[in-house]
Amino acid sequence: MGVRCGRVEHYANAKLVEEKVFKDPVHRYIHVRDQVIWDLIATKEFQRLRRIRQLGTTYLVFHGAEHSRFNHSLGVYEIVRRITDDVFRGRSEWDEQERLLILCAALLHDLGHGPFSHAFETVFHTDHEYFTRQILLGNTEVNGVLRKVSEDFPDIVAQVIEKKYPNELVVSLISSQIDADRMDYLQRDAYYTGVSYGHFDMERILRVMRPREGKVIIKSSGMHAVEDYIMSRYQMYLQVYFHPVSRSAEVLLNNILKRAKQLNEEDYQFALEPTHFKAFFENSITIEDYLALDEYILLTYFQFWMKEKDPILSDLCSRFVNRKLFQYSNLNPEEEPERFNRLKDLFAQMGIDPEYYLYHDCTTDLPYDFYRTGKESTRLPIFLLMPNGEIRELSQESLIVDAIAGRIKSDHKVYFPKEILHDESIDANLRNELHKLIG
Repeated sequence: MGVRCGRVEHYANAKLVEEKVFKDPVHRYIHVRDQVIWDLIATKEFQRLRRIRQLGTTYLVFHGAEHSRFNHSLGVYEIVRRITDDVFRGRSEWDEQERLLILCAALLHDLGHGPFSHAFETVFHTDHEYFTRQILLGNTEVNGVLRKVSEDFPDIVAQVIEKKYPNELVVSLISSQIDADRMDYLQRDAYYTGVSYGHFDMERILRVMRPREGKVIIKSSGMHAVEDYIMSRYQMYLQVYFHPVSRSAEVLLNNILKRAKQLNEEDYQFALEPTHFKAFFENSITIEDYLALDEYILLTYFQFWMKEKDPILSDLCSRFVNRKLFQYSNLNPEEEPERFNRLKDLFAQMGIDPEYYLYHDCTTDLPYDFYRTGKESTRLPIFLLMPNGEIRELSQESLIVDAIAGRIKSDHKVYFPKEILHDESIDANLRNELHKLIG
């Protein structure tokens, strides 16, 4: 890592005079002993994560889901700290020189997320992983802290987060099928949404983790704890992450941003000029532009845009702010193109723009990676260490995991304003046909 001598080495190894702790509802306490970690938490780029929700629009379904990426990032850091300090320490396969590197990567892995990440990235074609790297390497407070470790340290941290670091063991701690990222967000999301699905025996999993041959492996005696973890993921995906009402809120958000972008292209005169969006509309985004935008800013614009003269933007913002979400119906346009096209025609005949009021959504478009093996996965699968020393992929040994691995089917829905089904100002024949098509 280039951390070898003098003042630089001193800072890399510097400890706080007194350990700092954060009270946490998931891990009870989050412990900070390293000066570098404490300084990174204090940067404005990391503090910005307080203003980015972990679950985007899900708070409109599960009212407790107000937790932030700040909470989650601290949680991922704490799990990795426990693994490096308690589980891996003293094992020949683990290099203590990489401890600070993986702690920094764990803490900063979500640094580049934008407001309401998924919808925002879809409309403006941004990539949170790209902006994480830009924040790490750019003229930022985070970069300044990392460069005090060594000049190349920001780039090395970025390599870990981008999954390009040569030691896959380090990468796997924050990006694999059983990484600290997933172990934190499952428990944290379950806690804040109030559901029971995301709970599993993390203590047992940590006890049976071992560093081996460039990856984390699990002793076979802990297989049942891992099965419980996989089932927790399965249930959370179906009951929380793929929840159709949360997806409805995201549809509204997507269409608000799309409409604002369209109006800007048409030189529409906003009552409140979208100053914070200009760089995104024009695809000329700087790090400063990106960091200046958070969910508080978006919601402020939405409040003002409720009074815009453009009826579509005004209506969509009012629906989102006041939680007047779209209704949904099961329909896959790829399988039933005639049905979907007829719906678009009906909407147009009713004077309702289908571009903004009839939306097809599919769960495979959502940013959640359920357990897959081999080439189908973007993350290292889970490996078991058998009593005879052989290493086996989890689904080869677990009937439960084999039964569900990669088997979540795509869920296609169309979203629309439910009031049109009962709007008596619309021709009765059109409404009757609409009822038949939507079901």
